[in-house]
Amino acid sequence: MDAAALPMLDPAALEAANQKLEGADAETTIAWAAETFGRGLVMSSSFGAHSAVMLHLVHRVVPELPIIFLDTGYLFPETYRFADELQRRFRLNLKVYAPTMTAARQEALYGRSWEQGDEGVQEYLQRNKVEPLQRALRELGATAWLAGLRADQTEHRASLRRVTLQGTRVKVHPILDWSHADVEAYLDQWDLPYHPLYEEGYRSIGDVHSTLPTTPDMDPRDGRILGKKRECGIHLLSAEQNQSLKSSGL
Repeated sequence: MDAAALPMLDPAALEAANQKLEGADAETTIAWAAETFGRGLVMSSSFGAHSAVMLHLVHRVVPELPIIFLDTGYLFPETYRFADELQRRFRLNLKVYAPTMTAARQEALYGRSWEQGDEGVQEYLQRNKVEPLQRALRELGATAWLAGLRADQTEHRASLRRVTLQGTRVKVHPILDWSHADVEAYLDQWDLPYHPLYEEGYRSIGDVHSTLPTTPDMDPRDGRILGKKRECGIHLLSAEQNQSLKSSGL
């Protein structure tokens, strides 16, 4: 861990950082993180419905930032093409990480794990999302990372602050206080694209086998049907939190 991240492990320093960023806009928050953590800062992106927002913000403020993209092996073809489009448009420093075992080999050995009850779902998420992300953070030397979580998305995310700890790494949420209307306004202001499946009713987009379209009267994340929890483990601070939240994956 670099020297910049170490002070954040102290609760007083973490509180001071949150007070400093209270009311700060997304650009200011990203600039603070880049200045504070330097080469230790990364960002993760699912290249989902509104991912162009955070990617564009980072492109404007710290364009060389490493962007972690988890390729589970089960993404929609449209997601792969969307990621390629945004990488070229924003000249992203994209770092693609995948499970150590291909999707074909997984199914040959274990079958469709996500159809095998809660235990199978957890094994699938660990193998295809959690482990690749942990490996990415480790190999990239990440001490802090940006994530485009919003408080209005899930109960867990509503409890977050602008700067938190996830294990020994610092987590920074530049658009935590943004509403859905704020997101749409930013996309419109900068003429940014939605995920291609958004117009077909896919408002929260994950793997092919666990994503369904939703109607306007539904919570967007109700379209994520993997298991009974709303978080897949990537953005949770502890295993205990994952036991009490409805899942949709990321």
